[in-house]
Parts: sequence; C-alpha cells; structure tokens
Amino acid sequence: MRGVYTSVNDIRKMVFEEVARLSYEYKDGDLSQMEQIPYRIIPGEVSTYRESVFLERAIVKERMRLAMGLPLRSASEHAPVSEGAHECVKPEKYYQPPLVNIIKFACHKCPDNEVMVTNACQGCLAHPCKEVCPKKAISFKNGKSVIDQDKCIKCGKCINACAYGAIIKLERPCAKACGMNAIASDEYGRADIDQEKCVSCGMCLANCPFGAIADKAQIFQTIQAIKSDVPVYAAIAPAVEGQFGPKMSPGKIRSAFQALGFEDVVEVAIGADLCTIEEAKDFVQEVPEKLPFMATSCCPAWSMMAKKLFPEYKECISMALTPMVLTGRMIKKQHPGCKVAFIGPCAAKKLEAGRKSIRSDIDFVLTFEEVMGMFEAKEVDFSKLEEQPPMHGASGDGRGFAVSGGVADAVVNCIKELYPDREVKVESAEGLANCKKLLTMAKSGKYNGYLLEGMACPGGCVAGAGTVQPIAKSTAAVKLRKKNSTTDHALKSDYRDLLEYLD
Repeated sequence: MRGVYTSVNDIRKMVFEEVARLSYEYKDGDLSQMEQIPYRIIPGEVSTYRESVFLERAIVKERMRLAMGLPLRSASEHAPVSEGAHECVKPEKYYQPPLVNIIKFACHKCPDNEVMVTNACQGCLAHPCKEVCPKKAISFKNGKSVIDQDKCIKCGKCINACAYGAIIKLERPCAKACGMNAIASDEYGRADIDQEKCVSCGMCLANCPFGAIADKAQIFQTIQAIKSDVPVYAAIAPAVEGQFGPKMSPGKIRSAFQALGFEDVVEVAIGADLCTIEEAKDFVQEVPEKLPFMATSCCPAWSMMAKKLFPEYKECISMALTPMVLTGRMIKKQHPGCKVAFIGPCAAKKLEAGRKSIRSDIDFVLTFEEVMGMFEAKEVDFSKLEEQPPMHGASGDGRGFAVSGGVADAVVNCIKELYPDREVKVESAEGLANCKKLLTMAKSGKYNGYLLEGMACPGGCVAGAGTVQPIAKSTAAVKLRKKNSTTDHALKSDYRDLLEYLD
C-alpha cells in the first residue's frame, strides 16, 4: 500500500490542512470552528468511506484531536471535539504519551494470523491440503476444503501443498508491519498497542488500510509560534528531496517555508556531517578495544529498539548526537532566542525531541505530510515561488543519510580519510524485524569489530511514516542530490569544525 495515494491519505491531508488553517486564523481564544471542520471534510448526508456518515465524522474528530496534540477519546465519552483544545494554544506544549494511537471505533478488527480457504478451492481429488495437515484440521464439505480454526496451528503446510494457491494466511496489516510485535487484539478483537514494546516507528499507521492508527502532531503549536514575535527556523531532513513534488525545486524550498512564516531553513544534512565525524572517531577509538561493535544512532526507533531488547549492549549504540539535535543546537547558537522546528519523515523523531535533554535544541517536530497540510492551508503555489540559493554547506554523504546504507557509507568514507589504513567491516539492516536479527547475530559474536547500521523503516528515512512521495521516487531524488553535491564527504563540509562549539 506504500506509495499508493488512497482515501486514507486524502483524509489525513484534509485534517492536517484544516488544523493548520484553524491555527493560522486563530485569535482571541476562539476555537469554535473546530466543531465545523468534520462537516467540511465529510459533507452531506451520505457516507463516502464507511457505513455511516456519523461514524466518518466521529473518526475525523479524533484525527483532529491527535493532529492538535490532544488525547483520544473512546466512543463512550460525550463531549465537544474542542474539549481541552485550549491547551494547544501554548507553543511550549510537548507530546504527551502515547504518541501513536489507535482510534478504536475505526479499527476493522482484521483477522490476525488465520489460515483460510478462498473461493479458488477446486475441491480436487488429491486433497493434498488434508493429507499434509499434522493436526487433521482440514475436512471437506460440499466438495470444498474447510479448516477447523480450533485445531489449526498455522504451520502453513496446507498453503504450500495447494496446487491452486487457494489457501492463504491472513495477518493484520498493522501487526505484520510492526517489527516489535507490539500489536495484539483487545477484548473486542480490535488492534491494541503495547506501549511498553512500541518504539513509535509509525509503520503500523503507514500500513493500516482503514486509517485507524494515527500519531499526534504539533501543527497548531508550530503555527502559533510562527505567529509570535519569536523567529522560528525550519531544520529540514535530507529525505526532503522530491517530497513536495516536481514543482518544489531545491531553489524553492527556502521561499516555500518562508511563505509559511518560517524565518529561514537549514538542512539537517549539516548535522549529519557532524554526526558522521563524531561516529567515525568514536568507532576508531572504541572498537574493538573497548566495545565489540558500534551501532549508528541517528534512527531513534532503531536505537530505542536496541536498548529495549538488548540492554546489555546499550553502550554499543553510538553516543554521538543525532543530526537533528546537532542542527538544532547549531541554529540556536547562531540565533539565540529562536525556536527550531524539525521537518522530516519520522514519527519517532517526535519522541526523541520530547526528551528533557533534547527539548532545549528542538521545539517542534513536523512530518512532510503535516507540512503539506500547512502548504495547502496557506494556498502556497510552488510554481509561482521565487528561486533562491538552495540550502548548502552539507556534503553528499550527509544528504545520503536519508536512504538505507547511507549512514554507514558516510562513516566509512570519513574513517578512510582520517585513518587510511583502518579497515572497516559494515553490516546494515532495514525494518525493525531485520534489525533485531542483526543485533541477535551481533550478540552471538558474528559482528565483532563491525560498524552496524539500523534503519527502522524499510528503505531508510525516505520510507518514514510521514513521507508523501513513493519510496523509490524519493530514493532516486536523494541519490541525485547526493551525486550533484559540491562536496562528497563530511570532512569537506563547510561546518566540519563546529563539533567542539556545539558540545
């Protein structure tokens, strides 16, 4: 479903647009327009997406609340959608856990881990499905195979034996996408997130075909800060390439964000270069004398997963500050008293920015999808924007952080420049399930002396839950931007000497 624009994307976009418009127009404490928004998004008396127009609007209301950073409500609660909304007026409001939420009455109660026979069954004479079943769970009724779910152990032997491919295994899409096995069923059969396991990668919300899962946003708060007298800078992640379509050239990014009210933009690839240098030095100094291996730190979901599931190896996760934090810190050193909004593809960055040690560097985190809602609300026409000098100063390697393998490549290239005789072995994984396998192998000693790169999203940051464009298209755009960069690696970055200044 990734890369296909659907009605779920359409609803999300409309909600983000309406919340952004509400914030831009907000004054004198009046939030009464919140009650009208569900009727603008879902007009008329006939439902479009679900069995009831009232259900559609109820779901939109909860999506609005999450987009404003407010908590979800259950179907049993009766209150205006604006209840507690004045808390959002405060630009200092941070995300309150949980970040990723399931709107329970939007959940389809999808079958999970169930083997079933489809209409493609031909009722063949051989009955191979029945013959291979170790639990005698398959019988034949009216010439068709039937599976007794109480006996079935989901071994899959019948699936492989059927010559017609008539037997399939159904998995709940959100649970299948969750590399942490954090999603199960509640007492009503609806999806339920174990927040102790969840690392907020957002893959569940990106893969739910019913749009029942959403994360909280800071659209309203960011715009309120922009409307204040305090300058707000946009720190834009390397995955931005191609995210806003072909009319948004690199030379128009600055104009586009200034049209939203931002003071200026800075590319987080600068912070990626600084992170590269720090991780390269740490690797050479620490591995293998002090640590068996070193793992990259820039992906917060990967880092959190590693520390949750492999706590004995938490010291092996690089202690280097992430590109987001380094860039935010640099902006605030250069512009004291300003605020910084990180603009990127990642849901987990929202939690990273909420840590007490990070809050002074990053004030807001918005995804590309949420920012697109802001562009829609302000009716920004990319084709009419002025071309300005594009974001510059970072290396091609720093911009390559956005794709799987890019972080490790940058660190290796830096080590080769600093320590030409040092050989660096690398192993990488994308998707949390594969990342767990990587660390399991590292735990067994297979990767002693290695640099390990983990990316929670399959494909890297370009596949984050808050992206807009298809993954392959964005990957190509990032690689082209990397190739066309005037400098190739971190040590040639214009900002390479800032590390000590930012400590």
